[in-house]
Amino acid sequence: MQGTKTPTWFLIVSIILLIWNLMGVFAFFNHLLMDAEAINALPEAEQNLYAKYPLWTEIAYALAVFGGAIGCLGLVLKQKWAKPVLIISLLGVIVQMYHSLFIAKATEVYGPGAIAMPIMVTLFAVFLVWFANYAIKRGWLK
Repeated sequence: MQGTKTPTWFLIVSIILLIWNLMGVFAFFNHLLMDAEAINALPEAEQNLYAKYPLWTEIAYALAVFGGAIGCLGLVLKQKWAKPVLIISLLGVIVQMYHSLFIAKATEVYGPGAIAMPIMVTLFAVFLVWFANYAIKRGWLK
């Protein structure tokens, strides 16, 4: 199935997903670059939450967002290597969200509404792995 013409909708969806993941990269840098003054300006509960995030969660976060962005770039470029990169991103998402929801208990600080974004991010990451696999099976990725 090599040489199969890639439909235009695939490129459009891949670009939208790349933009989504670039927003994640932006959020990562905003989170990472918060200085002590910005953290001290947060409510006390949020300051305590920030203190509960060890280095390994930051690494998982980086793998999630950079893996997602690079993997989506691979989709835009129609490259098979996008799938393993997106799998790494998914693993980063799972680790990060597990920590946030079950170890740091972010919902205790932000309320039950705080579960919506982790669910959405996880669903997007799962979809991206499926989407890459779908494109490989159709012969759209080289």
